[in-house]
Amino acid sequence: MSKIGIGQDSHKFSRTIKPLILGGVEISKKGGFDADSDGDVILHSLCNALSSAIGGNSIGTWSDKMCLKQGIKDSKEYVKVVFKRVGALKYNIGNISISVEAKKPKLTVSDIEKIKKSLSNLLKININCVGITFTSGEELSEFGKGKGISVICAVLLNKNA
Repeated sequence: MSKIGIGQDSHKFSRTIKPLILGGVEISKKGGFDADSDGDVILHSLCNALSSAIGGNSIGTWSDKMCLKQGIKDSKEYVKVVFKRVGALKYNIGNISISVEAKKPKLTVSDIEKIKKSLSNLLKININCVGITFTSGEELSEFGKGKGISVICAVLLNKNA
């Protein structure tokens, strides 16, 4: 049996100096998001996709407690929580597909490979099971105008034998 989950997240860029973190990778020392956590939109959308696939709720229903009450700002920790729930239900990840809309930053192939490696390590899947696409948005949305980043993530879960 297979299950599909779709997740979305978006954040606007912060006016304060915060590191920009995408997929668990620090892309730059500045350019981060207006968020209580590290604001990692890729990991937040992944959490929503994983949770959705197993019939769960949005990331905020459980990560807000981790962030605001326990002081956990690293979004990798949020992924670990939902990934553990996926495993407890005897599912494994077949693949993930991530679509990013942003005018900035302009990521290099090396940046994208680092993000894919980070995600494959975090989820214990082959790097070839992680797809990431980017679009500039052609200035048609706030993200395309450079005011933030929006991410949609799809995940395929397969039941363990």
